Amino acid sequence: MIKVLFVCLGNICRSPMAEGMLRKMVKDQGLESRIHIESRATSTWEDGNPPHLGTRKILDKIGVDYQGKVSTQIKESDFDEFDYIIGMDHENIKYLQSHAGRNSKKIYLLRDIDPNSKGEIIPDPYFSGEHEKTYLLLDDALKLWFLKLKNE
Repeated sequence: MIKVLFVCLGNICRSPMAEGMLRKMVKDQGLESRIHIESRATSTWEDGNPPHLGTRKILDKIGVDYQGKVSTQIKESDFDEFDYIIGMDHENIKYLQSHAGRNSKKIYLLRDIDPNSKGEIIPDPYFSGEHEKTYLLLDDALKLWFLKLKNE
C-alpha cells in the first residue's frame, strides 16, 4: 500500500482539503486498498479542531466526507510510516526537512509534480479567505499526483 501524507501549518485548510480531494479520486477509481491518504499540521495551533469553514464548504460542494477529521500535528513515526510527505509551502518543507532525518527523500512540495509550477506554493487561504483558489490549485496538482500514485 502507498501511504501519502499532506502537511500544512494548521491542518485545517490546505492539507485536509488535499486529503479529501485525493481520497475522492482514489475512491472513485476503487483504489482504496492501494492508496492511503492522511494529513497533518506542522504546528499545534489548531490541534483537535475540525477543518476550517471555507474548507468544509469546498469539500461539501464536491461530495467529500470530513466527519471526524481534526487537526493533528505530524509526529516522528509519520516520517517512517508514510511514503510521500507532501508540504504546501516552503515553510512546511523547511519544517519537514528539519524533522525528517533519514526520511528526507520522502518530502515533496505539492506543486513540484508539475514542471510548469515547480517551486510554487499553495497559498494559505486561512489568511486570504480564497478557499476556491486553493481548491483550483490543488485540483491541478492532485490530478498529477493521482496519476503518479495510480501507476506505481
